[in-house]
Amino acid sequence: MHEMSIVNGILQTCIPAAERQGAKKILSVYLKIGEMSGLVPQIVEEYFQVAAAGTPAEGAKLVIEKTPVKIRCGSCGFEGVVKARTYRCPECESADYRIISGREYLVDRMEVED
Repeated sequence: MHEMSIVNGILQTCIPAAERQGAKKILSVYLKIGEMSGLVPQIVEEYFQVAAAGTPAEGAKLVIEKTPVKIRCGSCGFEGVVKARTYRCPECESADYRIISGREYLVDRMEVED
């Protein structure tokens, strides 16, 4: 159910931004959701349609791009995509790495109607 709070946050970001631009309707919202974010895109989509009812975002298309997990290895300097839940650097097998993307969920952009 944490997807609903995320969807409410998306709408609280998008609707005021659209209004500041003088837009009457939000046509599309583009999201980036990391593989490790814990969000289920289908549920986000369903909740978005329900929460957007009666707002300028009603009927807006939700476009979700899943972002892969990327790490930076502290031992060998490798930086790149790895499978989620990989606990070693694919180059040197070190466990000394930092996740640099793949946990995020953010509004990338939106399309509006003036």
